[in-house]
Amino acid sequence: MRVLLYLLSITTANVVTAAFAPLMMGIFIVPMGTFLIGATFILRDLVQNKYGRRKTYYFIALALLMSAIVSYSLGDTLIIVLASAISFAVAETTDTEIYTRLRLPMSWRVFYSGIVGGLLDSAIFVIIGLSPIGAGVLPWEAVPAAIVGQVIVKTVIQGIGAMLINPIGALVNRNTVSNG
Repeated sequence: MRVLLYLLSITTANVVTAAFAPLMMGIFIVPMGTFLIGATFILRDLVQNKYGRRKTYYFIALALLMSAIVSYSLGDTLIIVLASAISFAVAETTDTEIYTRLRLPMSWRVFYSGIVGGLLDSAIFVIIGLSPIGAGVLPWEAVPAAIVGQVIVKTVIQGIGAMLINPIGALVNRNTVSNG
């Protein structure tokens, strides 16, 4: 179920981004799929907990392939698809490696690894895909606002996910102990 949710969240983020105009939050520009991308880092951590780091990389590769196919089929240009693939691969790999190496409670590992993954995902995608280097959707003046807007949303989603993991983990542990 974790893997399915992980894969669905990534492909749904592409569909939502293609279907809805970006949200303008003051000076910040946030594609609607960003709200789901923040959750993908949490779901990837849960997949890693269940299947281990090695198998998680297979799921990341599958998600990358699915994401590229969905993005291209929705009419994204090749530069957007490429930017999405590069940002996804770098962000997911970095998140995986940070999550693996941190020796902290799960909620903090989810939060810290997700912040770094979200920052990399946002910066790489906006610069390669949307800036004048890529598709030219955004002028250079708008690039920082697009990156910061996405990072804010992804960080908030990570924070909410990390806070939810603690009570859920405590409940699972309590039920396991009481049933054991």
